[in-house]
Amino acid sequence: MLLVFGLLTGSVVLEPGAWAAKGNTAAHARSGHPKTQTSAPINRAAPDYLGTPATEKAVDRSLRFLSRTQNPDGSWDSSSYMAEVGISGLCCLAFLSAGHQPGRGPFGRALTRATDFLADHVQRTGLVYNGAGAPGPPMYGHGFATLALAELYGQSRRRDLRDKLERAVKLILSTQNEEGGWRYQPRIADADISVSVCQVMALRAAHNAGVPVPREAVLRAIEYMKRCANNPDGGFSYMPNQRVSGPARTGAGVLSLILSGERTAPEVQHGLQYLMEHPPGTREQHLFYGLYYNTQAMYQAGGSYWRFWFPHLASFLLETQRADGSWWDGPGAAYATAMGVLALQVPAHLLPIYQR
Repeated sequence: MLLVFGLLTGSVVLEPGAWAAKGNTAAHARSGHPKTQTSAPINRAAPDYLGTPATEKAVDRSLRFLSRTQNPDGSWDSSSYMAEVGISGLCCLAFLSAGHQPGRGPFGRALTRATDFLADHVQRTGLVYNGAGAPGPPMYGHGFATLALAELYGQSRRRDLRDKLERAVKLILSTQNEEGGWRYQPRIADADISVSVCQVMALRAAHNAGVPVPREAVLRAIEYMKRCANNPDGGFSYMPNQRVSGPARTGAGVLSLILSGERTAPEVQHGLQYLMEHPPGTREQHLFYGLYYNTQAMYQAGGSYWRFWFPHLASFLLETQRADGSWWDGPGAAYATAMGVLALQVPAHLLPIYQR
C-alpha cells in the first residue's frame, strides 16, 4: 500500500508503507537521528555496500577540499553561485553522509558554521534564501537547503532549527500547484519534475525528522511524477506535456516514486530499465545532478540494478576526480564535489534519506 502521511492535531499520522519505519523516535535512533550518539559506522561487510578503499579515499579528499574552500560565513561559492543556500546545503549533506556531525571531529567546525549559515537565511516567509549572494532559482536552493536542515535537525535536535524547518516546510506546501508540482519561484505557477523532486525529498526528510507533512500534498506530488513518465523508452519528461526523456530527471522521478511506496509501479520499472541503458558517465547537460539522483534510485531498487550501477559510478568518479579532490560540473566545483560525495556515500547508509 502507498504510504501517505497526514497533519492531524499537530502529529504525524502514518499508514503502512515505505516511510512508516521513519515516523517515530525509535526509528530516528536506528536511522542516524539519535539525540546523543554519533552516526553508526559504515558496514563494509554488507553485500550492497560495494565501496572500496579507493572510493573511501576519494570521499575523504573531497571533504578536505570542501573544508578548505568554505567561506568564513559558513557558505560555499560554486562558479557563479556565490554563498548560495542550496549548494551550501548539499555541502552540509556531503559531510553528514560520511558520518561527520556539527561540533565533532575534524569537520565539526565547518559543519557548525554551515548549519548557522542555513539557519540564518530562513526568511520570515519560510523561504531559505540569500539575496545578498548570487543565488540560483530560489526553489532549487530552498529544496536542497530544507533537506539539509531536516537532516541537521534530526541529528542535532537544535531547538532553533525546529521552527526554521517547520517554516521552510510550510513554504513548500503553500507553493504546490494544482498539478502537484513546483517551479523555480516560491509561488503557485507551472511545474517541472526537477524542482518538484527537490521539494518531495525535502518533505520526506522533514517527515523523517518528525515534522508533519499533509497526506494530500504527497498524493498530488506522486500523481505529478507519474504524469511525467509518459515516454515509450521508459524515461521521464521535464514536464507532462513534453515527450523528451533524460537520465537525470528519470532517476529523480523513479527515486521519488520508490520512496513513496510505488516500487512496483510500471513507471518505476520502465524508468529503471531506461537508467540501465544510461550508465554513469553518459554525457548529458546535468551530469552530477543525474549521478546524485540516479545512484539513489538504483540503490533503492537494489539487486542487479545496484550491482550494475555502483561499479560504473565508482569507476567514473575515480577517473574524473581532480588533483585537489574536487569534481567539476557546470554549476561549479563545490556543487559537483558535494554531489560526487553524496553519490559515493549512498550505500554507506549514514543519512536517513538514503536508507531503504
